[in-house]
Amino acid sequence: MFTIYPAIDIRGGKCVRLLQGDYQQETVYGNSPVEMATSFQKQGANWIHIVDLDGAKEGAPVNDKAVLECAKTLHANIQVGGGIRTPRDVEAYLNKGVSRVILGSSAISDPFFVKEMLKQYGGKQISIGIDARDGYVATHGWLQTSEVKAEQLGEELASYGAETFIMTDISRDGMLSGPNVEAIAQLGQVTGKQVIASGGVSSLEDLKTLQKYEMDGISGAIIGKALYTGKVSLTQALNEVTSSC
Repeated sequence: MFTIYPAIDIRGGKCVRLLQGDYQQETVYGNSPVEMATSFQKQGANWIHIVDLDGAKEGAPVNDKAVLECAKTLHANIQVGGGIRTPRDVEAYLNKGVSRVILGSSAISDPFFVKEMLKQYGGKQISIGIDARDGYVATHGWLQTSEVKAEQLGEELASYGAETFIMTDISRDGMLSGPNVEAIAQLGQVTGKQVIASGGVSSLEDLKTLQKYEMDGISGAIIGKALYTGKVSLTQALNEVTSSC
C-alpha cells in the first residue's frame, strides 16, 4: 500500500525546513515537534518521518529526546534519521518505541556497521537513506558528496538485507519542483526493493504520479514543505492517494 509520510525536520528543538539542505536557508514552522506530529496523526497519518538535522550535522543524535517523546506520545509509527552512527544509537531508538531508523551517511563511512544492523534488526526496522546530488550519494547532512552512485549503494545493501530505501534528490528538496520520479523508480528497479520518494513533492498530482510507479518499487512519499505551506492537504492526500491503492 502506498504510504504518505508527513515530515518533521528538527533543528534546535524546533520544526524547520531547509532549502536543498542548506542550513543557512531555514524556515521555522513550529516550536514543538510533538505538537506537529500529533497534528499529523489527527489528520490520519499512520507514519511520521522525523529527521534530526543537528544530529545529521554533528554525527550523533542531538534531538533524540524530542523524537522519543513523539514515539511515546503517538500511536502513529515513527521513522527517524539523522546522526545515527552506532549500535547504541539504533538500540536506543528501537527499544523506546521508534518503528524504523534510517541509516544514511554511515552506509558510506561505515558500511560494516550498516550491514551488522541489517543483520541484527532486519530490513523492516532499518531503512537506508540515499540522498543523491547529481546521482552521487551525499553524506553528513548533505555537506559532503561521495564518489558512490546511488544505484550502486542500493544494490550492495539490498544484497545484505535492506528492504526499504528512502531516496532524496537534494536538488529538489524544499523547492516544490516535483520529485525526480525517474531516479526514484530506477533505484526501485535496480534493487528490487521498496523506495520511499523524498524531495520536491508539491501537489496532489505529484503523489498520484508517484503512486503509478508502485510496480517499480515506489511504495510511498515523504511530504514536508508542501504541507507546511498549504499546497497539499494531508487529509485529502491520505483519502485520495492511499485509499485508492
